[in-house]
Amino acid sequence: MNGQFQIAVHILTLLNQEPGELIASEYIAGSININPVLVRKEIRNLRNYGLITSKEGKAGGYSLGRSPEKITLGDVYKAVYSNPALGQAKNLPNPDCPVGRQINQHLNELAADVESAIFKQLNTITLADFSLKFK
Repeated sequence: MNGQFQIAVHILTLLNQEPGELIASEYIAGSININPVLVRKEIRNLRNYGLITSKEGKAGGYSLGRSPEKITLGDVYKAVYSNPALGQAKNLPNPDCPVGRQINQHLNELAADVESAIFKQLNTITLADFSLKFK
């Protein structure tokens, strides 16, 4: 993962701290300490998954798309997932080698098990639960 999960959870946690308020991307970017363009890119993605809603215009901003009790960290992980946690090799091993012939299959099975465990654990934590750490 390239930091997207951490950024997404930061955004959602920040929005949860101000229920009913519209939060500007500049404020969010200041909290995360990254460029507002990167924040808006991640917000677009989270909005596509229904985790954030937005209002355009001068008085616009962002808020949670559903209640924090109905957002799990697994939802966030699914929204930002792009690469397996264990990565993937770009080369094709030698098919004449007893290890090379089977390594990708076994590593892919291991990666699937790890992803499943991560997702299962994250599904047990709601945004509401996680946000309690910041009170």
